[in-house]
Amino acid sequence: MTKSLIYSLAVATMALGGTALAETIAPDAVEIVDMEVNASITGSAGNATDGRDAFADRKKGNCLACHANSDLKEQLFHGEVGPSLDGAADRWNEAQLRAIVIDSKQVFGEQTVMPGFYSLNVGINVAEDFKGTTILTAEEVEDVVAYLMTLKDN
Repeated sequence: MTKSLIYSLAVATMALGGTALAETIAPDAVEIVDMEVNASITGSAGNATDGRDAFADRKKGNCLACHANSDLKEQLFHGEVGPSLDGAADRWNEAQLRAIVIDSKQVFGEQTVMPGFYSLNVGINVAEDFKGTTILTAEEVEDVVAYLMTLKDN
């Protein structure tokens, strides 16, 4: 490789990386206003297919532990603690769903059992390994929101 080609690739890589990092909002900097987060926390739209996977993943969102969802009927053990998410996009707009996924306690109040998936306010008695971390990444939050926006009543 020539020196100029290596330099060009390095500049392009830094530019792409800098853009992605500059647009992602840190968990402690997300502002929920009037129960909404209007803008993407990554600076781009999520991927609904990846969001469906995170939603069903028992080690990530684990949303099925509390919510029923007919779209994932092939998955076992849908919970009944939270509301069914069938038609979620008809009940909440994208900004509301983003706020709920980011930190449901700021939307519904401290009494909700739903965790904040992109919040550092995780409560008491948390294992040391999980302090200072979020359950989902910013990208996973946007993916789950994109997926939830596909859940409409027919």
